[in-house]
Amino acid sequence: MRPTWIDVDLGAVAHNTRLLVELVHPAELCAVVKADAYGHGMIPVARTAVEAGAAACGVALVDEGRQLREGGIEAPILLLSEPRPYEFAEVVEHRLTPTVYQGAGLAAAAAAAAAAGVRLPVHLKVDTGMGRVGAPAAAMLLLADAVAERDTLDLAGVWTHCAVADEPDNPFTDHQIQQFNQLLARLRVAGHHGFCRHLANSAVAMAHPRGRFDMVRCGIALYGIAPSPALAGRLALQPAMTVRTEVAMVKTIAAGTPVSYGHHFHAPCDTVLATIPIGYADGWARRLGICGGEVLIGGRRRPIAGVVTMDQTMVDCGPDHPVAPGDEVILLGRQGTEEITAVEIAQRIDTIAYEIVCKFGRRMPLRFT
Repeated sequence: MRPTWIDVDLGAVAHNTRLLVELVHPAELCAVVKADAYGHGMIPVARTAVEAGAAACGVALVDEGRQLREGGIEAPILLLSEPRPYEFAEVVEHRLTPTVYQGAGLAAAAAAAAAAGVRLPVHLKVDTGMGRVGAPAAAMLLLADAVAERDTLDLAGVWTHCAVADEPDNPFTDHQIQQFNQLLARLRVAGHHGFCRHLANSAVAMAHPRGRFDMVRCGIALYGIAPSPALAGRLALQPAMTVRTEVAMVKTIAAGTPVSYGHHFHAPCDTVLATIPIGYADGWARRLGICGGEVLIGGRRRPIAGVVTMDQTMVDCGPDHPVAPGDEVILLGRQGTEEITAVEIAQRIDTIAYEIVCKFGRRMPLRFT
């Protein structure tokens, strides 16, 4: 078996869930477990989050919702994007709650519910400035009226998504909250009420209490990672993911010896070079070796030597650091007193921590603790 894997600490997921539930009370927590729970394993994470107090789960795809139901998850499952019209039959079959923001989607939802002889709860999404999906505010009253006119649909929720909430000083989040409140007021005047209102992602939940409404949708914080460096330390989150491998080969190279494709690295002195069995095919970024990326071996930080290759990475262990095949290597996580975080890796390659944890591929098995 390839000695490269991801450990997922479900105890950390439970801890983070309880922190978030306590933080946002009396609002409820929707645990966002799309994209295989941001690389952490969707079904075990969903089960852990629900047991720790999450009221619902959020996914992006109908197929993800089906997998949760087949995995024994009985909590409400919210689809965060509108399904394609032909998928609504499966939405009904698996008791999923769809988000709708187009007339065609609403009609398909009503038809699928009628065919099954059920009433289907739906959430309407409004675009208040994300510019991605969601109905314009001017169309929301018409959509809500259309739901009310169909005896097979229930208006269960209205929501929006924030674009810059991970920048706590950016005033646009307050603007989006204000827009959402204005929309809710118009819906109340028109006679629509009793639905769940939600706007908050992890960043809003942590930094904008008035944006919590009835439910918050937390993803990244569930996995122990702050939504941005600016929000680090707001909660005592515990990272849930550790990425491990072990040394496959060790050799001593002379000063000046080039390493890896393109020869971007030349040994600065006689040094011990370790090769580890993980590469960019596993989601370990190729350019980490030329922008200061490090790993932990023997509780010490060691630089990646040259570009990461498809299946392997070379590490400069220095002239005086004993290392042997089989030694543990930590790419993400803690070893001794040292820790490499997803935020650190993201900053080295100019991305966000979300992408780091999501990119690790399934060539590496998940082990749950």
